[in-house]
Amino acid sequence: MTLDASAPAGTSGTVRVVGSGLLGASAGLALRARGVDVVLEDTSPTAAALARDMGAGRLASPDDDPAVVLVAAPPDVVAGVVADELAAHPRAVVTDVASVKGGLLTELRARGADLTRYVGGHPMAGRERSGAVAARSDLFAGRPWVVAAGPDAAPEAVTVVRRLALDCGGVPVDMPADEHDEAVAVVSHAPQVAASLVAARLRDAPERAVGLAGQGLRDVTRIAGSDPVLWAQILAANAGPVASVLEQVRDDLEEVVAALRSLEVDPTAAGARGRLARAVADGRAGRERIPGKHGSAPVVYATVVVVVPDRPGELARLLADVGSAGVNLEDLRLEHSEGQPVALASVDVVPAAAEPLEAALRERGWTVPR
Repeated sequence: MTLDASAPAGTSGTVRVVGSGLLGASAGLALRARGVDVVLEDTSPTAAALARDMGAGRLASPDDDPAVVLVAAPPDVVAGVVADELAAHPRAVVTDVASVKGGLLTELRARGADLTRYVGGHPMAGRERSGAVAARSDLFAGRPWVVAAGPDAAPEAVTVVRRLALDCGGVPVDMPADEHDEAVAVVSHAPQVAASLVAARLRDAPERAVGLAGQGLRDVTRIAGSDPVLWAQILAANAGPVASVLEQVRDDLEEVVAALRSLEVDPTAAGARGRLARAVADGRAGRERIPGKHGSAPVVYATVVVVVPDRPGELARLLADVGSAGVNLEDLRLEHSEGQPVALASVDVVPAAAEPLEAALRERGWTVPR
């Protein structure tokens, strides 16, 4: 997916991006695609030069007079960088992409920063990979971009940041800093801890056991490949809200463990199976609240499983056949079988399209397990 470069940008003037990693370079790529002048600054000259070579902007110079400064610095230094940018560019609106907003706003106030020109931001987007080499111009496309304006922020500064978010492809969402921090603790920070803890159990698991891993484990642990140093900073900055969520998870987990231990002693233990079923049902109910495609109301899709030979071009052929059947693919997951020359493709479609798609694929020679 690419941004429509033909549409006029809402952002005027030069945008200075401080920090040329994944988020900073991706913002630069998106803004450059809209014709916005972007200058890049980084404590690492190599990182800035790499982002430039990737097309995210030009290197900053002393003569630059930015209208907007986007700070994409690590969480443990972002407050100092924002304060320095506010002081160095007294005519610019300054925003950031840090994933925790409350503590940052408090620290800036303690530093005496000009909070009329500062508007916190947080695009809800990212990748397991980091650095400018992983940057994408469409990283923020269709993603919520929280605009966490403090009480002192000038209305015109808020408008500038909202336009910046739109020019990057994001969907601006106004949210107070404290509410934002509690929200991301539930939808981002606690899930990272949970995924990491589950994945950590694999370190000492027997090799034969790990070899049985299927798509379910891959789904649960996908984000466990994230940067440990970055996440230590994020979790420390949002310690209270994250701890509150994890305490609730701990309480539920203790009940599940108690039920399992009671069944270990007595397979007929009253109430134990009910508690296990309730844990799964509550999880299902929570998952169904996650917004669907394009932020729409959640939709429960039907899954068509297809056996795909592990040969060049086979997946492309499957996708072409799905399109030829007149079916819109909502999602696709691949699961490889250990030691087998095939993969299982799980094709998600609207429920009404499942049976016609199965029939169409069988007619085209695909193996579709019933």
